[in-house]
Amino acid sequence: MKSRTLARVVALQTLYELDLTNHSLGITLEDRAMENDLEENQYEFAMALVRGVRENSQKLDELITAHAPEWPLDQIAVVDRNILRMALWELAIYKKTPLKVGINEAVELAKSFGTDSSPRFVNGVLGSLAGILDKTAGKLI
Repeated sequence: MKSRTLARVVALQTLYELDLTNHSLGITLEDRAMENDLEENQYEFAMALVRGVRENSQKLDELITAHAPEWPLDQIAVVDRNILRMALWELAIYKKTPLKVGINEAVELAKSFGTDSSPRFVNGVLGSLAGILDKTAGKLI
């Protein structure tokens, strides 16, 4: 598994756990990082992802809501919601991940961790945002 891909997996696992429990971010991420034997650069990227999503969750959720209007945010599966948040953070805030790579990585996470319909849903929401991200050079937030 590629370095950044593994970091995204750990970040997703961490965000999922944080959404469902009262565990602390630091301990949760450290536990997931040790389980997956992350290297330092992978850990740093996973931490940036988790912190970025947590710090910007309101803005990210507004984007998701605007581009998935038929799905109220509380009805989107926790895994799918966090995959979308991570991808949007990478593409609209972090801006160091190419658009196609960000979408592809999100769809792959959805295939691995979501339901049968997750990849199509994630691709659809991110696809609807892709044109806007392209036109605004990622300046949605």
